[in-house]
Amino acid sequence: MIEENIMIEMTYRDALRQALVDQMSQDSNVIILGEEVGRYGGAYGVTKNLIKEFGEERVIDTPISEAGIVGAAVGAAMSGLRPVVELMYVDFIGMTMDQLANQAAKIRYMFGGQIGVPMVVRTQGGTGRSAGAQHSQSLEAFIMHTPGLRLAMPATVNDAYHLLRQAMAQPDPVIFIEHKGLYTLKGEVDLNATPLPWGKAAVLRQGDDLVIVTYSRQVHYALEAAKKLAENGIEATIIDLRTLNPIDFETIRPHVERSGRAMVVTESVLTCGVAAELAARISEECFDFLHEPIVRVAGEDIPISVSPILEKGSVPNPQMIEETALKMFS
Repeated sequence: MIEENIMIEMTYRDALRQALVDQMSQDSNVIILGEEVGRYGGAYGVTKNLIKEFGEERVIDTPISEAGIVGAAVGAAMSGLRPVVELMYVDFIGMTMDQLANQAAKIRYMFGGQIGVPMVVRTQGGTGRSAGAQHSQSLEAFIMHTPGLRLAMPATVNDAYHLLRQAMAQPDPVIFIEHKGLYTLKGEVDLNATPLPWGKAAVLRQGDDLVIVTYSRQVHYALEAAKKLAENGIEATIIDLRTLNPIDFETIRPHVERSGRAMVVTESVLTCGVAAELAARISEECFDFLHEPIVRVAGEDIPISVSPILEKGSVPNPQMIEETALKMFS
């Protein structure tokens, strides 16, 4: 029997919830644990009402201890469950780095492949809510720096659903970072569609003059900037990485070789960040095809201000992307 396409409009938040519902219904080993994920429904409403549907044994409210939550999830994953942890803010991930970096990321290798840690850590990052310096960071480079941890950062509603379901089926620990500015984003999701393979980047726009490589909320900013650039006769390719570990460089390479110009856009800080790694990789692998150096557009190397105006100015925006691209052609 051929399944029909089911196109449903929903928010990014609801797509995440639907992914949890569908995976938990399919796999009884999937459990959720975290602070206020049960009766309260999660800090951002993603797990709302799941405790009613799946019960307190599978949707578990925990004490306020990120190290304890992730440590419990590592043990649960090693014993055959598939835990999905919710951390309210990615800023708290530092308190879990022993459990993540020294345990979850390395257990498969330390045990010679006899046991793995199939778990997902859902968290959120980025700016946009005037949450201050301790609740507004983009710390994906922490994760990328640790071999053994996978990293997904969905930009679209469709990927919020499909990437989370794929993450929950991975044999290794996945850090799944949701941007706090995307939860109310609306879009269509085809629940029965075959998604892009895990780790595959998406080419969202084709152009021969410039390649912009980005992910998460900056995808939308890059697409907006690309429309403005087209009015000036510059056609940009927009690549949404979707996952940062693994990175799909095989999709990036031919587009850079064709255009000869590349820009990397990220909300994380400029120094030693994601943009630095991507720019280095592009330079190393596409050097003979580049007309000029790769340009990085990234967050300022500063703690994020609680002031909405200063916060907004500390990370890339569509105008900044557009103006930087125009300078590449001047």
